Amino acid sequence: MSLLIERSGALANLQDMGRVGVRHLGVTQGGGADWIAQNWANWLLGNPLDAAVIEVTLGNLELLAEADTCLALCGADLGAQLDDQAISPGRSFKIRRGQRLRLQTPVAGVRAYIAAPGGFVAPQVLGSCSSVKRDQLGGLHGDGQPLQTNDRLQWRDTSRLPTPRELDPQLLPQRPTKIVLPVVLGAQIADFSGQSLFDAFNSSWKVDQRADRMGIRLLGPTLRCERQQMVSEGVPLGAIQVPSDGQPIVLLNDRQTIGGYPRLGALTPSAVAQLAQCLPGTELQLKPMALEAAQRLHKQLLAQWA
Repeated sequence: MSLLIERSGALANLQDMGRVGVRHLGVTQGGGADWIAQNWANWLLGNPLDAAVIEVTLGNLELLAEADTCLALCGADLGAQLDDQAISPGRSFKIRRGQRLRLQTPVAGVRAYIAAPGGFVAPQVLGSCSSVKRDQLGGLHGDGQPLQTNDRLQWRDTSRLPTPRELDPQLLPQRPTKIVLPVVLGAQIADFSGQSLFDAFNSSWKVDQRADRMGIRLLGPTLRCERQQMVSEGVPLGAIQVPSDGQPIVLLNDRQTIGGYPRLGALTPSAVAQLAQCLPGTELQLKPMALEAAQRLHKQLLAQWA
């Protein structure tokens, strides 16, 4: 009962909800960059939300089914095809033995998520199978490496074949022409010049080509911070660091656990998921949001899977 990987680039890996409670050891969290799409993929199959899925970045993945099963696909549209039939994201579907699922190139978005009944089987390292290549943790073989050609993936629940279903169109990710990402302001916000604060929240930013699971650099006006030195401190998911060149870096799931650059603040969790789907060149804006409002919106989002 397995899926054979017949082709894989360097950007397909296994992810779950990530490692919790280990950052004090210098171990980052990992987990799906678009955690919302990951949750919906598991939900479509009735899986626990922390079940392991395949995160596919920019396509270039081909899977051969060696047994009948039902898979779910959510997140980016990477031109998926089941044999010669197009498969749009936001649905689960049956795949028969001998059929091939191909994810090719981006049509919309960056990262797609493939779920299988019960989640994929992989060794747990510090409570998670999430792949973090830099730390050599997680993944199919426990070494943090991406999925390779000729790897075989097994799934946990081989006793059921879920009924295919689709997400309500209102639950599918919206891709507006104007992307606005909410930011909870950080401890060093008062150290930035007034002009820099105005520019940060009233200018357009562009996603740079320097983007991976560690962080995404934004290109735009130069931000200046009056604080010249600071002691390194813990950095959360979505932290917006501003190095000496004045171009912000948004830290993602595979970030370092501490940082010594001043921070504008941090993106909300849903904004992190939205940014993770932005191709290089995408234009966006940052918008301040009060902590209480961000927490309220996050709870409303989590209630969808309660």
